[in-house]
Amino acid sequence: MKRIFITGISTDVGKTIAAAIVTESLNADYWKPVQAGDLTNTDSHKLAELISNEKTKIHKSSYELKTPMSPHAAAEIDNLKIDTNQIIEPQTTNHLVIEGAGGLLVPLNEKETILDIIKANYLVIVVSRHYLGSINHSLLTIESLKQKGFNVAVIFSGNEHPSTEDIIIRKTGVKVIGRIEEETNFGKPLIKQYAAKFYPILQTL
Repeated sequence: MKRIFITGISTDVGKTIAAAIVTESLNADYWKPVQAGDLTNTDSHKLAELISNEKTKIHKSSYELKTPMSPHAAAEIDNLKIDTNQIIEPQTTNHLVIEGAGGLLVPLNEKETILDIIKANYLVIVVSRHYLGSINHSLLTIESLKQKGFNVAVIFSGNEHPSTEDIIIRKTGVKVIGRIEEETNFGKPLIKQYAAKFYPILQTL
């Protein structure tokens, strides 16, 4: 069964929408190891409202922090320290989609980052969105993963920007799963459409 970790080149690039599409496409389980922010409207809650299949199980986060900040800072406010040994992948016989928090090097504690909880057998999907500086952020993220031996693919998010995307693909050689357009409203029908569109290439990764 596939283990797919979804990270972004920065915050607010569309990781949760991408996670919902991949989860729906594979009828996979979903897990957000560390959640920081409004605990009544987490990414897990949002994903549950976007998927249609009845097979997906949404697993409880290892850490649920109350403040929308970097996990290490949010944990400090909650008088906690994140111990990555306590971030334990849920047991499932299904595919599992795992959503990171922010970018790859977001700190979890004084020494460890999101990168440290990505296991060697995970396929890593990088969500890349065009903005000033996004080429640099995309290349740094992808190259960091490749240097550690991860199998990496990319999903582009937002309006097409050919010159940006071409150089990212050319310099990294990663597979492109597809693009999530700048849609006015994401709901279950649209997520399902993207899931069907991405399904063939997800099967090859």
